[in-house]
Amino acid sequence: MSIKADRARLEFILRMITSIETIVQRHGDIDAALTDIEGQNALLMFLLQIGEKISRIEGEQYRVLLPVKEASSVRNFIAHDYDGINLQIIKDIVLTDIPVLKKNLNEILKSENPA
Repeated sequence: MSIKADRARLEFILRMITSIETIVQRHGDIDAALTDIEGQNALLMFLLQIGEKISRIEGEQYRVLLPVKEASSVRNFIAHDYDGINLQIIKDIVLTDIPVLKKNLNEILKSENPA
């Protein structure tokens, strides 16, 4: 297990969250982003990447603080049942779960490297 590799994964997830925020902001709101095919595909890809990367975090000290199982499930659903994706669930994830994940990641990274 490499703390350095896990830290890089956590930072990558934060970049994906920033990308999600950018897509929503560029479209004006989450509904417009999900209505636009490019916005929708971008959001789904970023969520997929978050799920992929979070599942590779090895350190138990991180895994217990993060929604590893949930994010991995979202990743699998997007990857394997694309036609069946409920956009209301994606909207809820972006509006509710992503801000919490961002807060938790920032707290983890700050505690690892206090200013």
